[in-house]
Amino acid sequence: MTLPRFQETMEKPLRTYQSATVAVDANYFVAINMKFENTAPHVTGTRQEQAVALRISGTKAAFYNCSFYGDQDTLYDHKGLHYFSNCFIQGSVDFIFGSGRSFYENCHLNSIAKKVASLTAQKRSNSSLASGFSFKDSTITGSGLIYLGRAWGDYSRVVFSYTYMDKIVLPQGWNDWGDHRRDSRVYYGEYKCSGPGANLTGRVTWARAFDR
Repeated sequence: MTLPRFQETMEKPLRTYQSATVAVDANYFVAINMKFENTAPHVTGTRQEQAVALRISGTKAAFYNCSFYGDQDTLYDHKGLHYFSNCFIQGSVDFIFGSGRSFYENCHLNSIAKKVASLTAQKRSNSSLASGFSFKDSTITGSGLIYLGRAWGDYSRVVFSYTYMDKIVLPQGWNDWGDHRRDSRVYYGEYKCSGPGANLTGRVTWARAFDR
């Protein structure tokens, strides 16, 4: 029996880029007091794992008092300049990821990881690419153990400053995703963070602890 075309489309698994509940390609997009959610569950071992609540691909976008709910890959910070203020972002695996050049200020990052996962997966793929994630005055809580970031790109770049980290943050802090060549290329740093997860004693040697 030949399936109707729309049914064939429905049964074809979506890739990460197409899985977003909301996708924004326009520049100068602003959202205030909005909730973005993808209710697709994370099912390990299948192709249908991504649950992107928002993909932002336009530049010079801003989000104020917004919330983002998903499981794997909640917020696809794809590319461009972005600002997130007083936002709530929840997920399990790589729930903030992409190649954006973004500033997160006073945001609440909540892990629901069932196994060890990463909060960020920043994809800076070469040393000349102007991208990276910066988190300031934020809070990390939740129920699942996480790394602050894993090196999706060879030159991944993430910095946390003045951020409260609960005990769910693993002592190592950062993950090179099994490629030790990235240890000398990535730029991962922490500055004046607090909480039990901010203890730098067990951090990987290639992460940066800023003192000024």
